[in-house]
Amino acid sequence: MKYLVTGAAGFIGHFVATRLCEQGHEVIGLDNLNDYYDVNLKLSRLKKLQRFSQKHQQDTLVAGSDIVSQSNSADGQFRFVKLDLEDREAIAELFATEKFQRVIHLAAQAGVRYSIDNPMAYADANLIGHLAILEGCRHNDVEHLVYASSSSVYGLNKQTPFATADSVDHPVSLYAATKKANELMSHCYSHLYNVPTTGLRFFTVYGPWGRPDMALFKFTKAMLEGKPIDVYNYGDMSRDFTYIDDIVEGIMRVQNHIPMIDSGWSVESGSAATSSAPYRVFNIGNGNPVKLMDFIKALEQSLAIEAKKNLLPMQPGDVQKTFAEVNDLYSVTGYRPQTSVNEGVANFVRWYKEYYQHVN
Repeated sequence: MKYLVTGAAGFIGHFVATRLCEQGHEVIGLDNLNDYYDVNLKLSRLKKLQRFSQKHQQDTLVAGSDIVSQSNSADGQFRFVKLDLEDREAIAELFATEKFQRVIHLAAQAGVRYSIDNPMAYADANLIGHLAILEGCRHNDVEHLVYASSSSVYGLNKQTPFATADSVDHPVSLYAATKKANELMSHCYSHLYNVPTTGLRFFTVYGPWGRPDMALFKFTKAMLEGKPIDVYNYGDMSRDFTYIDDIVEGIMRVQNHIPMIDSGWSVESGSAATSSAPYRVFNIGNGNPVKLMDFIKALEQSLAIEAKKNLLPMQPGDVQKTFAEVNDLYSVTGYRPQTSVNEGVANFVRWYKEYYQHVN
């Protein structure tokens, strides 16, 4: 099939694009390569995808070309398109020209804390950009849109585990609010235009090739440099850390389960994660929250370094605990994330040392 994967130079996106190419699909990967974090890391991820194209892309990317021409390979096809989501005309043209069968929309302005100081970046990428993708799906008969939501939507909810049936009407960051808005916008398009949409609430994704703004990356860098790590809420936090391979497997399984119209569903008696429209929402998390201090201990063991901890109060927009209820995901796909934190952290540390030894 022919896929659009947005955020293809991102952490999750490049792994998803790789899996699809390995399965023999044609993939167009979209990213704007912004400088929210190290662009060279994004280019390195794209370089990994070169094996699915006969044409080497890095020189073209550095030269500033927006589109890398299509090339065939034994395993599949990959093309990269450098484009802003909020460029509505260009996104519409891309959809009209390429006629995607499925879309996996992972591009967004990420980061809870960054949203406090840079709110307009989230309006552009996460609201206008998501609407542009919905419009593309609407006008070009895309059979399934799978998009990234976030565990952040649970906001002030303290009832655990977080279930898709819970209220998500009280976000504590603009980032979370835009992700909740994405779910609402998607439901409108599912209801009005019969566009099948599935939102995935990811829980603290980590692993090799991860984002430098995430705790594991920052902790590892600081500890190797002999610097203290910032530990918020004085370490009294828990996260449902979910390894990248588990996230990708969940995405791959969900995208094959296209939501259907359910005429028997009603607001009064139905789940908030489903609808009479072809619309679904799932959590993808490990279902096993880990205390932040235990997470740090796993990192200390992998690095054989004791962390110097700078204990700080809770930051605005943060939450104390996340914990995913994943029974719905299992009932539909037969899959539960399963990688332990000790295994996942060790894999990240091996990648980090190898990658930065090579880069430096």
